Amino acid sequence: MDNKKYLLGMYEKSMPNDLSIKEKLETVKLAGFDWLELSVDETDEKLKRLDWSNEEIESINKAINETGVKIRTMCLSGHRKYPLGSLDKETEKRSLEIMRKAVELADKLNITIIQLAGYDVYYEDGSEETKAKFIENLKKATIMASEKGVLLGFETMETPFMDTVKKAMYYVDIVNSPYLNIYPDIGNLTNASLLYNESTIDDINKGKGHIVAAHLKETIPNHYREIIFGTGHTDFIKNISCLKDMGVRLFTGEFWYVGQENWLEVCKEASSFLREKLDYVFNESN
Repeated sequence: MDNKKYLLGMYEKSMPNDLSIKEKLETVKLAGFDWLELSVDETDEKLKRLDWSNEEIESINKAINETGVKIRTMCLSGHRKYPLGSLDKETEKRSLEIMRKAVELADKLNITIIQLAGYDVYYEDGSEETKAKFIENLKKATIMASEKGVLLGFETMETPFMDTVKKAMYYVDIVNSPYLNIYPDIGNLTNASLLYNESTIDDINKGKGHIVAAHLKETIPNHYREIIFGTGHTDFIKNISCLKDMGVRLFTGEFWYVGQENWLEVCKEASSFLREKLDYVFNESN
């Protein structure tokens, strides 16, 4: 797959949680994807990954070499519980610790992009103070990433704080570093386009030169998760075409394992659906 004009990643949460990392890497290949997106979410189980020993990391790197499947990106949603914009000193301290450890883990696993959740706070009300604290700590986070050569990319979320590329660019412009960019979710953008009556294409174009990868996800109005590919309103062809023209070549299929027995078939079907769209767009005749 090295000669492909694009690469398609597989979201870790699309597989049963009890699989080992090696089993997940093997599944990525079996399902027809190119690399694994590692999840570090707000659960204690996933946050413990930030404290993996050198032996555990060596074991994962060995699995990467044996399977030939890389972990290219990390979805860091642990900041939902411990947000960078929190006014609580202990929570703020934890948020920066999570960021530092995530960058160190990315460096050890050769992960090139960390996707950041676009929240100042999540489980509390935002304010001008939380926004200011978010900016302050975002600058610190970007310096941490730059010291290891790791790129940060905002995910466009399902909440008003950062549900568009335009809003993400506000913070990218403030920090003004090549290490802080945008990793948008086209499903979330599709729902936001209905709220603001602006096309996803116009919004994506506002991030020109700053989009490092994209989540390919299906949504329906007011619903953001667990929508089967092809049953929603995300215009994959149009959005991928725009992203291609902007130079984006990394795409991740975002979908979830929800206990279905035929989960491997679901993964294969997702890969087939997304590759059909990507191959169409990246075909030389288009």
